[in-house]
Amino acid sequence: MKLKGKIAVVTGGARDIGRAVSLKLAKEGAMIVVNYFNNYNDAIETAKMIKAIDGEVILVQGNATKLEDINNLAEKTVAAFGKKVDILVNVAGGLFARKSIEEIDNDFYNLLMNVNFKSCVFMTQAFKPYLVNSGVIVNFASQAVRDGGGPGASLYAASKAAVSTFTRAMAKELGPEGIRVNAVNPGMIATKFHDDFTKGEIREKVAAATPLKREGIASEVADLVAYLASDEASFITGNNIDINGGLAFS
Repeated sequence: MKLKGKIAVVTGGARDIGRAVSLKLAKEGAMIVVNYFNNYNDAIETAKMIKAIDGEVILVQGNATKLEDINNLAEKTVAAFGKKVDILVNVAGGLFARKSIEEIDNDFYNLLMNVNFKSCVFMTQAFKPYLVNSGVIVNFASQAVRDGGGPGASLYAASKAAVSTFTRAMAKELGPEGIRVNAVNPGMIATKFHDDFTKGEIREKVAAATPLKREGIASEVADLVAYLASDEASFITGNNIDINGGLAFS
């Protein structure tokens, strides 16, 4: 249990990859704070899964784009587990719709940039005081950072590119205070995200083009997050690590 006794906050931690991350970190011994927005039933189910493996978990509802909710999440975490937080995983994000440049309006722009990038910035700001000395931040970017995303995903790709660059900047800024910052760039992972926004024939085409000839699964992404959060990755910071079955790589 390489995270035994550590405190981990997972934004968007109630379902899909967020749930897999919450569960994996709990299996490795961490005490989990699951932040969720409107997926109450999913959050309850995630908490049950963690408790079923004798993990410790609290649920904190909140909008990851609202500063008052972000600060409340930090306050609830400290109240429950004390003033030392070891791991912050910024999973919260979304695509919401595929829109061409002609279809993008100001509200949609703000929605995408806020949920994918603003949330990451201000979660980092809120939790930074508690992460000093051996803290870890793992952000979620995307394969879209490399290839611009699929049709109608330009703002999603751009917002995730901002996360990618912000990760590098924070690694430099926070490293002297003992905080490591990395990002993961998932490719085609079998989740509700792609159930909602990617046509079946496109998923099949992408899987066929991937050297491993399949989609990834959420637990594989969670395994990578757990490694980055652990002392086994103690000299890794500022990286954006691809997990896409070989579809795109450096």
